[in-house]
Amino acid sequence: MSDVLILGGGIAGLSAAAHLARHMRVTVIEAEDALGYHSSGRSVSFSHYGIGNAAVRGLTAWSRSFYEAQPAGFCDTPLARPVPTIYLAREETLPALEALHAEMARFTDAVRWIGPAEIEALCPVVRTGAGQAVKAVLDPTGLKLDADALLQSFARQVRAAGSEILTGQRIAAIEATGEGWRVRSEGGESRTARILVNAAGAWGDRMAALAGVAPIGLQPKRRTIIVVDPPAGTDVSAWPFVHSAGGDFYMLPEAGQILVSPVDEVEDDPCDARPEDYDVALAAHQLEQYTTLPVPRIAHRWAGLRSFVADRVPTAGFDREAPGFFWLVGQGGYGLQTAPAMAAIVEALITGSAWPEGLDALGVGPAQVTPDRLRNGSAHSVAT
Repeated sequence: MSDVLILGGGIAGLSAAAHLARHMRVTVIEAEDALGYHSSGRSVSFSHYGIGNAAVRGLTAWSRSFYEAQPAGFCDTPLARPVPTIYLAREETLPALEALHAEMARFTDAVRWIGPAEIEALCPVVRTGAGQAVKAVLDPTGLKLDADALLQSFARQVRAAGSEILTGQRIAAIEATGEGWRVRSEGGESRTARILVNAAGAWGDRMAALAGVAPIGLQPKRRTIIVVDPPAGTDVSAWPFVHSAGGDFYMLPEAGQILVSPVDEVEDDPCDARPEDYDVALAAHQLEQYTTLPVPRIAHRWAGLRSFVADRVPTAGFDREAPGFFWLVGQGGYGLQTAPAMAAIVEALITGSAWPEGLDALGVGPAQVTPDRLRNGSAHSVAT
Protein backbone atom coordinates (compact mmCIF):
# COMPACT_ATOMS: atom_id res chain seq x y z
CA MET A 1 0.00 0.00 0.00
CA SER A 2 1.32 3.42 -1.00
CA ASP A 3 0.81 6.58 0.97
CA VAL A 4 -0.28 8.47 -2.15
CA LEU A 5 -1.64 7.39 -5.53
CA ILE A 6 -1.38 10.01 -8.26
CA LEU A 7 -3.57 9.60 -11.33
CA GLY A 8 -1.79 11.24 -14.26
CA GLY A 9 1.80 11.27 -15.47
CA GLY A 10 1.86 14.75 -16.97
CA ILE A 11 3.81 17.69 -15.59
CA ALA A 12 1.33 18.26 -12.74
CA GLY A 13 1.37 14.69 -11.48
CA LEU A 14 5.10 14.11 -11.88
CA SER A 15 6.24 17.37 -10.30
CA ALA A 16 3.90 16.79 -7.35
CA ALA A 17 5.12 13.21 -7.04
CA ALA A 18 8.74 14.33 -6.93
CA HIS A 19 7.97 16.66 -4.02
CA LEU A 20 5.84 14.16 -2.12
CA ALA A 21 8.33 11.31 -2.60
CA ARG A 22 10.67 13.17 -0.25
CA HIS A 23 8.25 12.37 2.58
CA MET A 24 6.27 9.25 1.67
CA ARG A 25 5.82 6.40 -0.78
CA VAL A 26 4.12 7.52 -3.98
CA THR A 27 2.72 5.62 -6.95
CA VAL A 28 2.03 7.51 -10.19
CA ILE A 29 -0.42 5.83 -12.58
CA GLU A 30 -0.44 7.04 -16.20
CA ALA A 31 -3.01 5.78 -18.71
CA GLU A 32 -0.73 6.11 -21.73
CA ASP A 33 2.52 4.27 -22.45
CA ALA A 34 4.46 7.55 -22.45
CA LEU A 35 4.65 10.25 -19.78
CA GLY A 36 3.16 13.60 -20.67
CA TYR A 37 1.53 12.20 -23.79
CA HIS A 38 -1.40 14.60 -23.96
CA SER A 39 -1.23 18.22 -22.78
CA SER A 40 2.30 18.35 -21.34
CA GLY A 41 3.88 16.81 -24.42
CA ARG A 42 1.97 19.05 -26.84
CA SER A 43 2.61 22.41 -25.24
CA VAL A 44 4.85 25.05 -26.79
CA SER A 45 6.54 24.92 -23.37
CA PHE A 46 7.10 28.58 -22.57
CA SER A 47 7.23 30.69 -19.41
CA HIS A 48 5.99 34.27 -19.74
CA TYR A 49 3.72 36.80 -18.09
CA GLY A 50 1.51 37.41 -21.11
CA ILE A 51 -1.09 34.74 -20.33
CA GLY A 52 -3.36 34.01 -17.41
CA ASN A 53 -4.75 36.17 -14.64
CA ALA A 54 -3.11 37.58 -11.53
CA ALA A 55 -2.98 34.23 -9.72
CA VAL A 56 -1.41 32.50 -12.73
CA ARG A 57 1.19 35.27 -13.02
CA GLY A 58 1.96 34.91 -9.33
CA LEU A 59 2.49 31.17 -9.73
CA THR A 60 4.65 31.85 -12.78
CA ALA A 61 6.74 34.43 -10.94
CA TRP A 62 7.35 32.07 -8.01
CA SER A 63 8.39 29.29 -10.40
CA ARG A 64 10.90 31.37 -12.33
CA SER A 65 13.84 30.77 -10.02
CA PHE A 66 13.53 27.02 -10.60
CA TYR A 67 13.98 27.53 -14.33
CA GLU A 68 16.58 30.29 -14.16
CA ALA A 69 18.83 28.37 -11.73
CA GLN A 70 17.68 24.75 -11.68
CA PRO A 71 18.41 22.71 -8.54
CA ALA A 72 21.78 20.99 -8.47
CA GLY A 73 21.63 17.50 -9.94
CA PHE A 74 18.11 17.90 -11.28
CA CYS A 75 18.98 17.73 -14.98
CA ASP A 76 22.18 17.41 -17.02
CA THR A 77 20.97 19.95 -19.59
CA PRO A 78 19.47 23.43 -19.23
CA LEU A 79 15.74 23.45 -18.55
CA ALA A 80 15.21 26.83 -20.20
CA ARG A 81 16.73 29.27 -22.66
CA PRO A 82 15.96 32.98 -22.92
CA VAL A 83 13.61 33.97 -25.75
CA PRO A 84 12.09 37.48 -25.75
CA THR A 85 8.36 37.86 -26.28
CA ILE A 86 6.50 40.64 -28.05
CA TYR A 87 2.78 41.39 -27.97
CA LEU A 88 1.51 43.24 -31.04
CA ALA A 89 -1.38 45.68 -31.19
CA ARG A 90 -3.25 47.22 -34.06
CA GLU A 91 -5.14 50.44 -33.37
CA GLU A 92 -8.30 48.57 -32.37
CA THR A 93 -6.47 46.30 -29.91
CA LEU A 94 -4.36 48.97 -28.19
CA PRO A 95 -6.68 49.08 -25.13
CA ALA A 96 -6.22 45.33 -24.67
CA LEU A 97 -2.45 45.68 -24.92
CA GLU A 98 -2.42 48.58 -22.45
CA ALA A 99 -4.28 46.42 -19.94
CA LEU A 100 -1.90 43.51 -20.55
CA HIS A 101 1.13 45.77 -20.09
CA ALA A 102 -0.21 46.96 -16.73
CA GLU A 103 -0.71 43.37 -15.56
CA MET A 104 2.72 42.19 -16.73
CA ALA A 105 4.43 45.19 -15.14
CA ARG A 106 3.18 44.05 -11.72
CA PHE A 107 5.51 41.04 -11.96
CA THR A 108 8.50 42.28 -13.97
CA ASP A 109 9.96 45.74 -14.50
CA ALA A 110 11.62 44.57 -17.71
CA VAL A 111 8.57 45.03 -19.94
CA ARG A 112 8.52 48.12 -22.15
CA TRP A 113 6.74 49.63 -25.12
CA ILE A 114 8.29 49.48 -28.58
CA GLY A 115 7.29 50.96 -31.93
CA PRO A 116 7.29 49.70 -35.51
CA ALA A 117 11.01 50.19 -36.10
CA GLU A 118 11.99 48.04 -33.11
CA ILE A 119 9.30 45.49 -33.90
CA GLU A 120 10.81 45.05 -37.37
CA ALA A 121 14.32 44.89 -35.95
CA LEU A 122 13.31 42.05 -33.65
CA CYS A 123 11.18 40.23 -36.23
CA PRO A 124 11.49 41.61 -39.77
CA VAL A 125 8.47 39.71 -41.13
CA VAL A 126 5.87 41.32 -38.85
CA ARG A 127 3.52 43.61 -40.76
CA THR A 128 3.60 47.15 -39.33
CA GLY A 129 2.03 50.43 -40.36
CA ALA A 130 -1.51 51.36 -41.35
CA GLY A 131 -3.96 48.63 -40.42
CA GLN A 132 -1.18 46.51 -38.95
CA ALA A 133 0.95 46.54 -35.79
CA VAL A 134 1.41 50.09 -34.51
CA LYS A 135 2.87 49.31 -31.08
CA ALA A 136 4.04 46.33 -29.09
CA VAL A 137 5.08 45.37 -25.59
CA LEU A 138 8.47 43.69 -25.31
CA ASP A 139 9.24 41.31 -22.47
CA PRO A 140 12.89 40.22 -22.73
CA THR A 141 12.52 37.73 -19.85
CA GLY A 142 10.64 34.97 -21.70
CA LEU A 143 11.91 31.41 -21.28
CA LYS A 144 11.56 28.52 -23.71
CA LEU A 145 11.23 25.41 -21.55
CA ASP A 146 12.37 21.88 -22.32
CA ALA A 147 9.20 19.91 -21.57
CA ASP A 148 10.74 16.47 -22.06
CA ALA A 149 13.72 17.27 -19.84
CA LEU A 150 11.31 18.45 -17.13
CA LEU A 151 9.11 15.38 -17.31
CA GLN A 152 11.99 12.91 -17.33
CA SER A 153 13.89 14.72 -14.56
CA PHE A 154 10.89 14.76 -12.24
CA ALA A 155 10.34 11.07 -13.05
CA ARG A 156 13.95 10.27 -12.12
CA GLN A 157 13.48 12.02 -8.79
CA VAL A 158 10.38 9.96 -8.06
CA ARG A 159 12.14 6.67 -8.81
CA ALA A 160 15.34 7.67 -7.00
CA ALA A 161 13.28 8.25 -3.84
CA GLY A 162 11.98 4.67 -3.99
CA SER A 163 8.56 5.48 -5.38
CA GLU A 164 7.13 4.09 -8.62
CA ILE A 165 5.63 5.21 -11.92
CA LEU A 166 3.30 2.89 -13.82
CA THR A 167 2.43 3.57 -17.47
CA GLY A 168 -0.19 2.05 -19.77
CA GLN A 169 -2.63 1.65 -16.86
CA ARG A 170 -6.10 2.92 -17.78
CA ILE A 171 -8.34 3.26 -14.75
CA ALA A 172 -11.52 1.17 -14.68
CA ALA A 173 -12.72 1.65 -11.11
CA ILE A 174 -12.04 3.78 -8.03
CA GLU A 175 -13.53 3.14 -4.63
CA ALA A 176 -13.17 4.51 -1.15
CA THR A 177 -12.01 2.05 1.49
CA GLY A 178 -11.88 2.29 5.23
CA GLU A 179 -8.21 3.24 5.00
CA GLY A 180 -8.22 5.39 1.87
CA TRP A 181 -8.72 4.59 -1.81
CA ARG A 182 -8.45 1.60 -4.13
CA VAL A 183 -7.85 2.00 -7.86
CA ARG A 184 -8.24 -0.83 -10.38
CA SER A 185 -6.94 -0.67 -13.95
CA GLU A 186 -8.64 -2.13 -17.02
CA GLY A 187 -6.06 -4.91 -16.90
CA GLY A 188 -7.17 -5.88 -13.39
CA GLU A 189 -4.20 -4.45 -11.45
CA SER A 190 -5.18 -2.95 -8.12
CA ARG A 191 -3.43 -0.30 -6.01
CA THR A 192 -4.41 1.24 -2.69
CA ALA A 193 -3.30 4.36 -0.82
CA ARG A 194 -4.37 6.67 1.96
CA ILE A 195 -4.54 9.65 -0.40
CA LEU A 196 -5.66 9.77 -4.02
CA VAL A 197 -4.39 12.72 -6.11
CA ASN A 198 -6.48 13.41 -9.18
CA ALA A 199 -3.98 14.88 -11.68
CA ALA A 200 -5.71 13.41 -14.72
CA GLY A 201 -5.86 16.61 -16.76
CA ALA A 202 -8.83 16.71 -19.13
CA TRP A 203 -10.07 13.45 -17.58
CA GLY A 204 -10.14 14.93 -14.05
CA ASP A 205 -13.91 15.13 -13.71
CA ARG A 206 -14.27 11.63 -15.18
CA MET A 207 -11.87 10.23 -12.59
CA ALA A 208 -13.86 12.00 -9.89
CA ALA A 209 -17.07 10.44 -11.20
CA LEU A 210 -15.50 6.98 -11.01
CA ALA A 211 -14.68 7.73 -7.39
CA GLY A 212 -18.18 8.97 -6.62
CA VAL A 213 -16.89 12.52 -6.13
CA ALA A 214 -18.79 15.53 -7.49
CA PRO A 215 -17.10 17.22 -10.49
CA ILE A 216 -15.69 20.73 -10.27
CA GLY A 217 -16.55 21.81 -13.81
CA LEU A 218 -13.43 21.08 -15.84
CA GLN A 219 -13.72 22.17 -19.46
CA PRO A 220 -11.15 20.83 -21.95
CA LYS A 221 -10.43 23.23 -24.81
CA ARG A 222 -8.57 22.26 -27.97
CA ARG A 223 -5.54 24.28 -29.13
CA THR A 224 -4.08 23.83 -32.63
CA ILE A 225 -0.44 24.22 -33.71
CA ILE A 226 1.03 24.09 -37.20
CA VAL A 227 4.70 24.02 -38.18
CA VAL A 228 5.90 25.87 -41.25
CA ASP A 229 9.30 26.31 -42.87
CA PRO A 230 10.75 29.83 -43.16
CA PRO A 231 11.88 31.04 -46.58
CA ALA A 232 15.05 29.34 -47.77
CA GLY A 233 18.15 30.85 -46.21
CA THR A 234 16.23 32.67 -43.45
CA ASP A 235 17.65 32.24 -39.95
CA VAL A 236 14.77 32.51 -37.46
CA SER A 237 16.69 31.43 -34.37
CA ALA A 238 16.86 34.95 -32.90
CA TRP A 239 13.23 35.84 -33.54
CA PRO A 240 11.03 36.44 -30.49
CA PHE A 241 7.85 34.67 -29.46
CA VAL A 242 5.26 36.86 -31.20
CA HIS A 243 1.68 37.26 -29.93
CA SER A 244 -1.24 39.38 -31.00
CA ALA A 245 -2.92 41.51 -28.36
CA GLY A 246 -6.23 40.42 -29.86
CA GLY A 247 -5.53 36.83 -28.80
CA ASP A 248 -5.91 35.31 -32.26
CA PHE A 249 -2.31 34.53 -33.27
CA TYR A 250 1.12 33.55 -32.06
CA MET A 251 4.30 32.24 -33.63
CA LEU A 252 7.48 30.88 -32.13
CA PRO A 253 10.76 29.89 -33.80
CA GLU A 254 11.76 26.33 -32.96
CA ALA A 255 14.56 24.17 -34.37
CA GLY A 256 14.81 26.14 -37.61
CA GLN A 257 11.05 26.12 -38.20
CA ILE A 258 8.12 28.23 -36.98
CA LEU A 259 5.29 27.10 -34.69
CA VAL A 260 2.04 28.92 -35.39
CA SER A 261 -1.33 28.92 -33.62
CA PRO A 262 -4.64 30.74 -34.09
CA VAL A 263 -4.88 30.61 -30.27
CA ASP A 264 -8.09 28.63 -30.58
CA GLU A 265 -10.04 27.42 -27.54
CA VAL A 266 -12.55 24.95 -28.92
CA GLU A 267 -14.59 23.08 -26.32
CA ASP A 268 -13.97 19.36 -26.61
CA ASP A 269 -14.40 16.12 -24.73
CA PRO A 270 -11.43 14.43 -23.04
CA CYS A 271 -9.73 12.67 -25.93
CA ASP A 272 -6.56 12.20 -27.93
CA ALA A 273 -6.98 15.59 -29.59
CA ARG A 274 -6.55 15.94 -33.34
CA PRO A 275 -6.31 19.16 -35.35
CA GLU A 276 -9.36 20.10 -37.39
CA ASP A 277 -8.89 21.29 -40.99
CA TYR A 278 -10.58 24.63 -40.27
CA ASP A 279 -8.26 25.44 -37.37
CA VAL A 280 -5.20 24.42 -39.38
CA ALA A 281 -6.29 26.71 -42.23
CA LEU A 282 -7.01 29.51 -39.75
CA ALA A 283 -3.50 29.25 -38.32
CA ALA A 284 -1.99 29.57 -41.80
CA HIS A 285 -4.31 32.48 -42.60
CA GLN A 286 -3.39 34.36 -39.43
CA LEU A 287 0.32 33.92 -40.14
CA GLU A 288 -0.15 35.54 -43.53
CA GLN A 289 -2.25 38.33 -42.00
CA TYR A 290 0.22 39.28 -39.27
CA THR A 291 3.45 38.64 -41.19
CA THR A 292 4.82 38.65 -44.72
CA LEU A 293 5.53 34.93 -44.57
CA PRO A 294 3.85 32.76 -47.20
CA VAL A 295 2.61 29.27 -46.32
CA PRO A 296 3.39 27.08 -49.34
CA ARG A 297 3.12 23.97 -47.18
CA ILE A 298 2.45 22.87 -43.62
CA ALA A 299 5.25 20.64 -42.38
CA HIS A 300 3.44 19.33 -39.32
CA ARG A 301 0.27 19.89 -37.30
CA TRP A 302 -1.09 18.81 -33.95
CA ALA A 303 -3.62 19.69 -31.28
CA GLY A 304 -3.72 19.40 -27.52
CA LEU A 305 -6.26 19.91 -24.75
CA ARG A 306 -5.95 22.71 -22.22
CA SER A 307 -8.37 22.19 -19.32
CA PHE A 308 -9.83 25.06 -17.29
CA VAL A 309 -12.06 25.52 -14.27
CA ALA A 310 -14.45 28.47 -14.02
CA ASP A 311 -11.92 31.08 -12.89
CA ARG A 312 -9.08 29.63 -15.00
CA VAL A 313 -6.78 29.19 -11.98
CA PRO A 314 -4.98 25.86 -11.39
CA THR A 315 -6.66 23.95 -8.57
CA ALA A 316 -5.08 22.01 -5.70
CA GLY A 317 -6.61 20.76 -2.49
CA PHE A 318 -8.59 18.09 -0.68
CA ASP A 319 -12.25 17.64 -1.54
CA ARG A 320 -14.25 18.53 1.55
CA GLU A 321 -16.86 15.85 0.80
CA ALA A 322 -14.44 13.00 0.01
CA PRO A 323 -11.77 12.39 2.66
CA GLY A 324 -8.36 11.68 1.14
CA PHE A 325 -9.39 12.76 -2.38
CA PHE A 326 -7.06 15.53 -3.60
CA TRP A 327 -7.65 17.65 -6.71
CA LEU A 328 -4.70 18.76 -8.89
CA VAL A 329 -6.33 19.94 -12.10
CA GLY A 330 -7.23 22.95 -14.26
CA GLN A 331 -3.70 23.86 -15.33
CA GLY A 332 -5.02 25.35 -18.57
CA GLY A 333 -2.13 26.37 -20.77
CA TYR A 334 0.05 27.21 -17.77
CA GLY A 335 0.97 23.79 -16.42
CA LEU A 336 4.66 23.83 -17.32
CA GLN A 337 5.38 27.41 -16.29
CA THR A 338 3.58 27.03 -12.95
CA ALA A 339 4.61 23.44 -12.11
CA PRO A 340 7.29 24.30 -9.51
CA ALA A 341 4.86 26.46 -7.55
CA MET A 342 1.97 24.01 -7.82
CA ALA A 343 4.17 21.10 -6.74
CA ALA A 344 5.29 23.06 -3.67
CA ILE A 345 1.64 23.84 -2.90
CA VAL A 346 0.71 20.15 -3.13
CA GLU A 347 3.59 19.26 -0.83
CA ALA A 348 2.46 21.82 1.74
CA LEU A 349 -1.21 20.83 1.66
CA ILE A 350 -0.65 17.07 1.84
CA THR A 351 2.20 17.01 4.37
CA GLY A 352 0.79 19.85 6.48
CA SER A 353 3.95 21.90 6.11
CA ALA A 354 4.15 25.69 5.73
CA TRP A 355 2.72 27.43 2.69
CA PRO A 356 5.51 28.03 0.15
CA GLU A 357 7.46 31.10 1.22
CA GLY A 358 6.85 34.13 -0.96
CA LEU A 359 3.67 32.93 -2.64
CA ASP A 360 1.38 35.04 -0.46
CA ALA A 361 3.35 38.14 -1.41
CA LEU A 362 2.69 37.28 -5.06
CA GLY A 363 -1.04 37.14 -4.43
CA VAL A 364 -1.42 33.37 -4.20
CA GLY A 365 -2.74 31.84 -1.00
CA PRO A 366 -4.78 28.70 -0.30
CA ALA A 367 -8.04 30.52 -1.13
CA GLN A 368 -6.90 31.06 -4.72
CA VAL A 369 -6.35 27.36 -5.50
CA THR A 370 -8.70 25.43 -3.21
CA PRO A 371 -11.42 23.36 -4.91
CA ASP A 372 -13.87 24.74 -2.33
CA ARG A 373 -14.00 28.04 -4.25
CA LEU A 374 -15.56 26.18 -7.19
CA ARG A 375 -18.34 24.74 -5.06
CA ASN A 376 -19.58 27.86 -3.25
CA GLY A 377 -20.33 30.09 -6.23
CA SER A 378 -17.32 32.38 -5.76
CA ALA A 379 -15.05 31.07 -8.49
CA HIS A 380 -15.50 34.12 -10.68
CA SER A 381 -14.51 36.56 -7.91
CA VAL A 382 -11.25 34.90 -6.86
CA ALA A 383 -7.87 35.80 -8.36
CA THR A 384 -9.22 37.83 -11.27
